[in-house]
Amino acid sequence: MFEGSLEKLKNGLKQLPGIGEKTAERLAFYLISGDKQSALNLADLITDSINSIKRCENCNMLSEESPCPICKNETRLKNVLCVVERTQDIYLIEKTSEYKGRYFVLGNLISPIDGIGPNQISFPKLEKLLIKENITELILALNPSSNGETTMSFITSKLKRKNLKITRLATGLPIGGDIEYTTSKTLASAIRNRNEV
Repeated sequence: MFEGSLEKLKNGLKQLPGIGEKTAERLAFYLISGDKQSALNLADLITDSINSIKRCENCNMLSEESPCPICKNETRLKNVLCVVERTQDIYLIEKTSEYKGRYFVLGNLISPIDGIGPNQISFPKLEKLLIKENITELILALNPSSNGETTMSFITSKLKRKNLKITRLATGLPIGGDIEYTTSKTLASAIRNRNEV
């Protein structure tokens, strides 16, 4: 049924995360059958964003400026660095208003199966930044997946030094969660990472 430009558009949309065959078809039809000017405006916005956004020279965050606004902010703690996988993670942490330090974006997690090693996660750049900025605490805010755990283990093993405190986000029961519906892995993590009351 799909052919030519419409087929290419559908296949292009399928490359986006979380977009399957049916959703790509619906989006493609929506874009070509609706107001053409709105679709062209969207295309311009995508082009402008891709052309204007770059990686911050210090932290690797995607931003229109380099250094990014967070790196330039003089009120942020300079000796605390939170390591995340992606720029999106920074926005999630910032919404909590709990963290006042700076960030470093790895870009990837170590995954030997996918051919992603320490150089593909910007580890050499992280190491230089820790020394240059005299970081005293490194917070590993990575997903507790197998790749996240591998990455955290690697970073921890390579950065053991007396004047650097390395912490990670707590894992376990969510607020408002019910033990009855919690997986055994989550419950085990909650027990291991318990806090004093």
